[in-house]
Amino acid sequence: MPVLKDKYQAEVAPALMKKFEYKSPMQIPTLDKIVINVGCGTEANGNAKVLDAIVRDITAITGQKAIVTYAKKSIANFKLREGMPVGVKVTLRGNRMWEFLDRFFNIALPRVRDFRGINPNSFDGRGNYAIGLKEQLIFPEIEYDKIDKIRGMDIVMCTTAKTDEEARELLAALGAPFAK
Repeated sequence: MPVLKDKYQAEVAPALMKKFEYKSPMQIPTLDKIVINVGCGTEANGNAKVLDAIVRDITAITGQKAIVTYAKKSIANFKLREGMPVGVKVTLRGNRMWEFLDRFFNIALPRVRDFRGINPNSFDGRGNYAIGLKEQLIFPEIEYDKIDKIRGMDIVMCTTAKTDEEARELLAALGAPFAK
């Protein structure tokens, strides 16, 4: 069982219950899922190896096979046609989600150059937190020699919190290094 999940159950949940004065334990916010998305745009159109490289990287980072996402509609200005592959995504739940979050907060984020903490204002108003990364190299699973190109990714942490304040408290208690 992941360490972060144990910490949540033993320390974080009771602290949140006390702070926000919930009537029922079912009201305590928890992490629902983590979605990791890498967009490659029209770069993947002419070259199938691009998608394979992205899928390989994301699979190594998350421990779960990534799926390819396709364009829903055509946009002429972007040279994009409906049905073209435009990116890759993975949805993590359960133990894989907790394990990924632990590695992300404690190993990957400290490896970011000039890291001063993550933006505490990147909540969507409904308790979900999104962060964008500029390169996949911050994860120790990625070998510098094996990548073809530096790519960024979006990581969205979906919580059951009703407000941003609750979600911020939840993530901070789990070890999110918010900037002061």
